[in-house]
Amino acid sequence: MRAPLRFDPIEEAGRQWRLHWGEEEAVPMMTVTSIMRAQQLLLARLNELLAPFDLSFSRYEALMLLFLSRTGSLPLGKLGARLQVHPTSVTHLVDGLEKRGYVTRSPHPTDRRATLATITDAGRDVAERATATLNANRFGLDPLGQNDLSGLTETLRELRADAGDFAPE
Repeated sequence: MRAPLRFDPIEEAGRQWRLHWGEEEAVPMMTVTSIMRAQQLLLARLNELLAPFDLSFSRYEALMLLFLSRTGSLPLGKLGARLQVHPTSVTHLVDGLEKRGYVTRSPHPTDRRATLATITDAGRDVAERATATLNANRFGLDPLGQNDLSGLTETLRELRADAGDFAPE
């Protein structure tokens, strides 16, 4: 791990932004930069926690969709839609999970155009153990309290809804 900077680079960028464009323009820049940096930090923490299970966070998400599905199977297209990723990314994720023995791939029984991904017993076992590790580590969010997390989730939900990520009630 590298030594921390002696200053907050986002705060410094905000100072510079205020000088050039004003306070009102600095706040959104600092917010989006903070969100992007937090995403990088969280992804690194989560991938580190999941490494003993030979999973990345994206593979974990795909595995958990199958784990939590009614039958343990989903068509690759539905998996991609729920993960909100490109079909090529789904293929790559399922390839990785299949290689590790966590998922099998089979033709859909009623739709010849579709392929099913099905979680294996080994996949269920690793999903449970990996989830226990993530829960024990609060998904890498230790510095934040429950109220902070709830508020942040709701704020980001508004942003996602406005972007068309899902149809709000």
